[in-house]
Amino acid sequence: MRQHLAWAVIGAALASAPALAQTSTAPDKGQFITQEQPGQWRATKLKGLNVYNQNNEKVGDINDMLVDESGRIQAVVVGVGGFLGLGEHDVAVPFTAIKFSNEARSTVSADRTVTTPADTTGSTTVIPPSDRASRATPDHAVLNMTKDELKAAPEFKYSRK
Repeated sequence: MRQHLAWAVIGAALASAPALAQTSTAPDKGQFITQEQPGQWRATKLKGLNVYNQNNEKVGDINDMLVDESGRIQAVVVGVGGFLGLGEHDVAVPFTAIKFSNEARSTVSADRTVTTPADTTGSTTVIPPSDRASRATPDHAVLNMTKDELKAAPEFKYSRK
């Protein structure tokens, strides 16, 4: 009799294990993000973002980001040198070396309204302070290195395609 009871308990435990496993791994409805929040940027929009140095000189643009297993960005791959992608080489810098800025690199009026440089049509875009934080990307990135330092830096090589 005890043996039948033991098998019944083991059978019930085995039968309920998949159900317990399913309920413990299902995400809570509060874990979903339904809308991008101010201060969050889409990684896909960071590719191609201009990178400037402290002297306001363009030193490259973002080509890629390296992410570790836990999802933290470890490095930013910056395309340096060249013209229209020809002769350019990649340099990977630690993510902490890059500072992102929502401020446009041009004039700022007393009320902090930013006017971006004119585009090819000659028009300018005014970005009010309240809208800058809700943009999908920062205006640009800043890296405290000169063009020559980046050109002399070792080239980053991808190990897998």
